Amino acid sequence: MVFIGFGFLMVFLKTHSWTSVGYNFLISAYALQLSIIIVGVWHSYLVEGEFHKISLNIPSLIIGDFGAAAVLISFGALLGKCSLFQLWLLATMEIIFYGLNEAIGAGLLQAVDMGGSMYVHTFGAYFGCAASYFFQNRKAIADVKNRCGGSYESQLIAMIGTLFLWMYWPSFNGALASGSQQQRVIVNTVMAISSSCVCAVGVSRILFQRIDMEVLLNATLAGGVAVGSASDLVVTAGISMVIGGAAGLVSAFGFIRLSAFLRDKAGLHDTCGVHNLHGLPGIMGGVIGAISASFADASFGDNTAIAETFPAIGEGRTTSE
Repeated sequence: MVFIGFGFLMVFLKTHSWTSVGYNFLISAYALQLSIIIVGVWHSYLVEGEFHKISLNIPSLIIGDFGAAAVLISFGALLGKCSLFQLWLLATMEIIFYGLNEAIGAGLLQAVDMGGSMYVHTFGAYFGCAASYFFQNRKAIADVKNRCGGSYESQLIAMIGTLFLWMYWPSFNGALASGSQQQRVIVNTVMAISSSCVCAVGVSRILFQRIDMEVLLNATLAGGVAVGSASDLVVTAGISMVIGGAAGLVSAFGFIRLSAFLRDKAGLHDTCGVHNLHGLPGIMGGVIGAISASFADASFGDNTAIAETFPAIGEGRTTSE
């Protein structure tokens, strides 16, 4: 997902294709390494109260991938507007605050976010949107040389990235889950992302009488973001499909209507539309995750499964808390 999915999704810019996938490759490798260190340090000091040697194992590598994903989401808002050195510095700064945010939310508050809707997608999207104001946003909005768009060939190649992201999103959401929890995550994610694909393309077809390429490349993935926080909590396929369908609709309308509005009224130039694919569905995911957690007692009906999903239950907290 990180190296092929995000990398090839970003080649849609017709004059930035090689640079996009090259920057993605290098920055991903760097962010993966840095995330393991920074997240480990924050957890040592804030959560565990003392520093200890950071372990290298499969979970720590997955944590590194999550950090790299957050950086690449931010990169999407800045695509074509910053140099490699600027992106390198920005990635370093982002990982520091990404690790702090994750340590507070997942470590201190123990808020469950299995698929990273809050800690990865929402954080990465709004960090990137905020940073975009400092990278020639007025020049990018003017687009005098007509570079902020794709060609037939570049968008066709970008579909490789979309298909990789779509196929592997269930494994992304369920990477840190185990046992029956992992099964719930994968089933819920597959149902949600399937629905977002159908609904997003449906909106494009109804409004334009054709499939809009921007919607097809991006909004079809929104279900995986929106169901992330609740992916191990929702136990009914129908609910997962509703979540995914709603995310597809919201994301599609974001690309079709909201992006232009924010560009004209707020001066926001978001090259890849990360606000519509990761920001808005990420907020949906956080809200849905909170609602799902509060109803977990009734949904699960199994104390073992609840304790597995919510470690803080062992400390005397309730699912609503």
